[in-house]
Amino acid sequence: CFPENTDLTATLDLYFQLCSIEVTCESGSVMAATLANGGICPITGERLLSPEAVRNTLSLMHSCGMYDFSGQFAFHVGLPAKSGVGGGILLVVPNVMGIMCWSPPLDKLGNSVRGIHFSQELVSMFNFHNYDDLRHFDKKLDPRREGREAQAKTVVNVLFAAYSGDVSALRRYALSAMDMEHRDYDYRTALHVAAAEGHLDVVRFLLECCNVSPTPRDRWGGVSMADAVLFGHSDVAQLLREYELKY
Repeated sequence: CFPENTDLTATLDLYFQLCSIEVTCESGSVMAATLANGGICPITGERLLSPEAVRNTLSLMHSCGMYDFSGQFAFHVGLPAKSGVGGGILLVVPNVMGIMCWSPPLDKLGNSVRGIHFSQELVSMFNFHNYDDLRHFDKKLDPRREGREAQAKTVVNVLFAAYSGDVSALRRYALSAMDMEHRDYDYRTALHVAAAEGHLDVVRFLLECCNVSPTPRDRWGGVSMADAVLFGHSDVAQLLREYELKY
């Protein structure tokens, strides 16, 4: 499995040198945090590894860092990690943090029993697993989100789609179970924006397919039909008037 002209003795010499490096929980945690931080040491601010080296290292850790348990660890934990027969597990949560666990009791594959248990408990509480960020998978805590950031992002996406007349995007948001009556800080909805811009197809989609209220009021008491009239969109105003009578 070695490339041609490889010096096996030199390779083994390097391997044994690497195996002889002493690592403590403190130094190991800094190594893990440096990998999580894209190769920049979080203590000194110095770049120690190139982005490519970090990517390659994390890929190897994810695929084979836990000996014969690597496949199951990738499935259940979904994070790059490296274990050692001394009882340590170096765990990386990219763009978040690095963790160094140490607990000597090992399982039959040479991995720390408590270290693996800790890793599993960590991803059971937080959405750190590689595939926990999939849409609709939001039952776990996400410390990377600040306060109402998720809701604010939803509002911005919906309102900008309404502003640009993008019915396809709005349909995707509706199918993703987004609240199509979300309001911004001025209490304006996608219907307000679409009516003001004269996007008849968007207004019809919101009314007919999303069943939004035709009479939401913004901060100043304005309704969607008033916006349509103000900006001269008579066809939109007529549609809203019809729905107001039915509502």
